[in-house]
Amino acid sequence: MRDHLHGEPAPYSEVWTGRATGHFQWLLALIGAACMALGIALAVDSAWTTGIAPLVMAVVGCIAAGLLVLFGTLAFVHVALRVDEDHLEVRCGHIGVPRRRIPLSHVAGAEFAPHVTPRHWGGWGYRWRPEKGTAVVVRRGEGVILRLWDGHTFTVTVDDAEAAVNVIRERLRPRRPGANH
Repeated sequence: MRDHLHGEPAPYSEVWTGRATGHFQWLLALIGAACMALGIALAVDSAWTTGIAPLVMAVVGCIAAGLLVLFGTLAFVHVALRVDEDHLEVRCGHIGVPRRRIPLSHVAGAEFAPHVTPRHWGGWGYRWRPEKGTAVVVRRGEGVILRLWDGHTFTVTVDDAEAAVNVIRERLRPRRPGANH
């Protein structure tokens, strides 16, 4: 691999990938699992004498709350960002849902955000705020802010966000005739 002169942009690969992981969500997932375990324990070994209806409501409530918390948090334990020649794709969680694919032709610009926090967005996950736009926030730290041509913004937390912004900006530049990328 050859060294690049100072100021000369380094060539990028066909696909840039990055990810971010939030560790606090694992604690919430444990709380969800504990709720499910409590519901199962109530169902299996119950000494309730007040009737079956309160027992069923307690069991169903604990299991439902546990499942919601468990799967809701596991969906946003990490986020993966993929930038190829034509699109930017964001995938959340272990199965990649929710997913958002944004054509680079819809992107007006990209900015580096050194401090994205769940507090500013109202929590972890896929968020929308009228004054700020849409975001995928899985942890506190650096992120990428995309300004879209329709006036909306999309923010995503990702490790090495500055490199992602550089790759996106490079791909947004008009191509010179005869330039190979």
